[in-house]
Amino acid sequence: MTNLYSKISEDTWDAIAKSFDSTRRKTWNECIEFITSLPKKSLVLDVGSGNGRHLLPCAKHCKKVIGLDISIELLEIVKKKVFDNKLKNVELVHSDAVNIPLKANCINAILYIATLHNISVRYRRINSLKEIYRILKPGGKAIVSVWSRWQDKYRQHFLIRMIAQFGRNEFGDIDICWRQHGLNISRFYHLYSKIEFEKDIKKAGFKIISIKGKKIHSRKYPDNYFAIIQK
Repeated sequence: MTNLYSKISEDTWDAIAKSFDSTRRKTWNECIEFITSLPKKSLVLDVGSGNGRHLLPCAKHCKKVIGLDISIELLEIVKKKVFDNKLKNVELVHSDAVNIPLKANCINAILYIATLHNISVRYRRINSLKEIYRILKPGGKAIVSVWSRWQDKYRQHFLIRMIAQFGRNEFGDIDICWRQHGLNISRFYHLYSKIEFEKDIKKAGFKIISIKGKKIHSRKYPDNYFAIIQK
C-alpha cells in the first residue's frame, strides 16, 4: 500500500487501535440479522473488519470469513481473538478497501461496516464499491453502513458550510478527532446524505434492496445508513 491516502489512514488506525478496540465491543443488530440470514456454507468477506466485533459472530455462523483491514494493529487484535475463540475458519488480509487482493466472483457475501466513509476522495469510494462488486459472486449480497451527514451532532456544521460555501474539500468531508484514553488523533470522514449514498452504490453497479436510516446516538435524525445491496 504505497498510496499516500492509504498510508495516512493506516497510520491513523494503527495509532488508535487499542483504544478503539476497548470501546467497540457491541455488535449491531443490522449486521447480526444479515449474518444469520446467510447460508452456513457461505464464504464471507469483512471489509474494514476493525477489531472483529462482527467478524467473530460471522465466523461462528459461516463456513469461512476473510477479515480485511488497513491497520496491522487491528489485525493483530483480531488474530488474538480468533486464537482465543479457537476459530479455524478465519483468514486475515492487510489491505486498503480500494484495491482488494481477491479474484473476481469468489465471495458469497460481504460486510462493509463503518469503513466506506473513511475513504477520502469520491472516486476512491466508488472504486471501493466497484471492488466489492467485482469480487462478489453473481447474486451475492453485501451490507454497507456509513455515517449520515445530517445527524444531530454534525448537522449544524454542514448547514453552515452549505450556506457559507466554505472549504476546499468535498461537501461532506470532515476531520473527527479520536480523544479516548488521552489521545487526540484526527480521522478523515466523508459523511453521506442518503441520496449520495444511493448514487454511489448504483454507480458501482449494484441493485439496492434496501437503505434504512438508523438512530444510534442521535435523537432526531439518523446518524447511520444501512444498505443491503446485491450484484
